[in-house]
Amino acid sequence: MTFPAQMRVGTLEILCALAVFGAILGRSRFAAAPRVPLEIRVELVVEGRAAELTVAEGHPPRVIGRSSEADVALSDPEVSRRHAALQAAGGILYLTDLGSRNGTFLNGKKLGGEGIEVKIGDHIDVGNTRLEVAEAQGLP
Repeated sequence: MTFPAQMRVGTLEILCALAVFGAILGRSRFAAAPRVPLEIRVELVVEGRAAELTVAEGHPPRVIGRSSEADVALSDPEVSRRHAALQAAGGILYLTDLGSRNGTFLNGKKLGGEGIEVKIGDHIDVGNTRLEVAEAQGLP
């Protein structure tokens, strides 16, 4: 079966039309949303007193330790100067041990080398001190 010359559409023309259509459709559909830096306000209860922190994505982690320069400074001799850190990434709050001598525990489980997700109500044990995550605004 043959078609008159007016009805013939070449394969190249069809491919070009599909490519243009796909580019237009794909650009509007899959445009990346602008990323807003996430801030998580955390309230930790330490020995009956509250400590509030703001942990923000893209900023240095907030340090828990014995040093006076730590964001949450503890006077426990079993706590390292830079014991653990809280950091936000992807809308999640993570706890990481910073190579402390006595380890960091989340709800009784010792942390390994990687960060672990922290949620409201979790207990963080560093040395002989227990911190409770009482509130966290900005978590999903």
